[in-house]
Amino acid sequence: MADKKSQESCEKVDLEIHSRKSTEDLDQREYRLFNALDTDAKGSITKKDLLRALQQTGLMLTDLRLQDCIRAIDSYPETISFTDFSRIIRPNILLVEQALQANFVIPEFQSFCREIERIYNQTLPIHSGDIAHYIPQLARVDPEQYGVALSTIDGQRFALGDSQVDFCIQSCCKPINYALALEEHGEEYVHNYLGREPSGRGFNELTLNHEGKPHNPMINAGAIMCCALIKQKLDMADRFDYVMERWQTLCGETKAGFSNAVYLSERATADRNFAIGYFMRENRAFPQGTDLISTLEFYFQCCSIEVNTEQMSIVAATLANGGICPTTGKRVFHPKTVQHCLSLMYSCGMYDFSGEFAFTIGLPAKSGVSGVLMVVVPNVLGLCIWSPRIDRLGNSVRGIAFCKKLVETFSFHNYESLSGLSEKIDPRRNRTSLQADNVMALIWAASKGDLTAVQRLVACGVDLNVADYDGRTPLHLAASEAHEHVVRYLLKQSVNVNPVDRWGGTPLSDAYRQGNQMIIQLLEENGGIRV
Repeated sequence: MADKKSQESCEKVDLEIHSRKSTEDLDQREYRLFNALDTDAKGSITKKDLLRALQQTGLMLTDLRLQDCIRAIDSYPETISFTDFSRIIRPNILLVEQALQANFVIPEFQSFCREIERIYNQTLPIHSGDIAHYIPQLARVDPEQYGVALSTIDGQRFALGDSQVDFCIQSCCKPINYALALEEHGEEYVHNYLGREPSGRGFNELTLNHEGKPHNPMINAGAIMCCALIKQKLDMADRFDYVMERWQTLCGETKAGFSNAVYLSERATADRNFAIGYFMRENRAFPQGTDLISTLEFYFQCCSIEVNTEQMSIVAATLANGGICPTTGKRVFHPKTVQHCLSLMYSCGMYDFSGEFAFTIGLPAKSGVSGVLMVVVPNVLGLCIWSPRIDRLGNSVRGIAFCKKLVETFSFHNYESLSGLSEKIDPRRNRTSLQADNVMALIWAASKGDLTAVQRLVACGVDLNVADYDGRTPLHLAASEAHEHVVRYLLKQSVNVNPVDRWGGTPLSDAYRQGNQMIIQLLEENGGIRV
């Protein structure tokens, strides 16, 4: 009995020690984050500093994952102490830490967004193409509207132009309805009724494959079939409510709309879709008991769902993220569902331009005749471009042009890495050489006087006393290049004031050589030695 009590006592002590060490480690991580924002080493920061730092990483202050943190900020005065800071971020510490340490998939997000804006401005003057006149309500849309939005898998977001104008998703409902059918029934059941090959025919052709099935879910016949498979036992109202609820989840818990006018307009001009439906029924393609008229009505309703460009970018990012919505952390689809969906978007998602798009752009995508184009860069981001002018194949003219410039600029093409010769920008984080990259980035930032970058790397935990191959530290470089604000910051971080480079020089030696009296005074006041 005594031995048992002794063992329990030892285990309790071990647990207390482990807990204390974990707390100390957490405090150190919080301190690094706070210290990176406390540029004057006053022991306090402002709300504005913290909010701006989060926004610069690409996070929206409306991000649901940050709401505990944002609510906490509102309850504190303008000036925040370290203790206050710890209390504020602790509910969302992993996200805040990841953001402030630039540990998102696109670490240099501001630079990336500047390139996106450049592409947007280059494609803005394009006025070729025409709106979809065969659906009367779509023919009334302002053809000059142009919105672009993106969301990374970490929830970094950026938008330009008419990004908050609602539009009907049209054929962009097809991959989502296919995914919903897969989630409900599984691959084997769904593909008893659907093929998965490009048709080589128009998206609204009266054609089935050699097995009497629609060729794939991205053409009208396949999309109608998917509507026949979703929640077959529910009444029409409940089926549509289910789809709308799924769209809200996909959009990061922002509400999707519905255009009754477009629905009525689409239904009134749907002779071809009715013909496709009757052709499929004649060939006994549908599951037994399918109500054809209800299924067609359901399809027209799905095409008439309304979202904006920002919402659709989150939908695309959810697919890029393996089915997890990046702005809420909720799983919407299983990874296998997403794999199947993206595979068919890649081969069949762009109407009769699908092969050319796969060859030139090399990314899964889906377009709609409303001018929407949803593009997925797997494991990186989702992109939505909306511009109502479409080409003869039904794809947004500006959208295609934007994507071409995107892959000309960034190494996003699916097979870009094969050659190993690409000189394009890769904005993604290279996690295999992260530490070495951070060291070199710190030294470079100090030499250029980029205090913001130095502070970001401090938050990453990079040692401020690191040196390059010549033994030159960030303090050497900042003193030599007369960046007083960086020198002041480094000294406040208690760096080694007298590191020696390969030539035997100290930072103070560099300051004397440059004749900068303010930096000389700063270094000497902190114990600097001239060699």
